Amino acid sequence: MRGVTLDCADPQTLAGFYGALTGMRELFSTDEFVALTDDSGCDLGFQRVDGYRAPQWPGQDVPQQFHLDFRADDLDAMEELALELGAAKP
Repeated sequence: MRGVTLDCADPQTLAGFYGALTGMRELFSTDEFVALTDDSGCDLGFQRVDGYRAPQWPGQDVPQQFHLDFRADDLDAMEELALELGAAKP
């Protein structure tokens, strides 16, 4: 796989979150699309979608389309960082 692109309301904000969380760096950016990259060769993209509705979990009013899984040496530290960066915990 070369990359994954996520639909979102605000590509810059979401890319900023994932960049800070993962250490990925910005490869390309416009008002409509941001791509992050690292040395793994798999890019992470964020594209603006008008009327986008974020998934609600664990409820199913707006179901998840998919989720991203990351490896972490220290799960507690990674969770703390994600929450500091604005992640939500149900």
